[in-house]
Amino acid sequence: MMSDPQALAQKVGETMFAVDVASKDTMGMELLACEPGRAAMRMTVKALHLNGHQICHGGFIFTLADSTFAFACNSYNKNAVAAGCSIEFLKPGKLGDVLTCEGIEQTLSGRHGIYDMKVTNQHGDVIAMFRGKSAQIAGTVVPE
Repeated sequence: MMSDPQALAQKVGETMFAVDVASKDTMGMELLACEPGRAAMRMTVKALHLNGHQICHGGFIFTLADSTFAFACNSYNKNAVAAGCSIEFLKPGKLGDVLTCEGIEQTLSGRHGIYDMKVTNQHGDVIAMFRGKSAQIAGTVVPE
């Protein structure tokens, strides 16, 4: 087992992202960072992300936040899944916007954690705020 929490979190992030077809291939996201209790991802809003109002569909913004949440709560190499989450949409994402989500652990108590995700555009405007509750399940991402 790796003794350096930062190196372990980075290895977990690389391992998960390599097989994360939804985030990487379907959505076109980039994993920017995976650190203990933290993660950051980025996605450019493309035409295929637009809804009937010609703004980014909220489900895609949610997916960006949810994916970032997944990397943050799995960063300790203990398998974790979402037990619940909510999102507040504050501004629309527009075609060509580069959305960045930064997530940070607020608390980890036993098997459950609370994580806050902030989605911003390239101008630093806050597009959405997401809060997720994680639950640790059996297993690890990287074999120990």
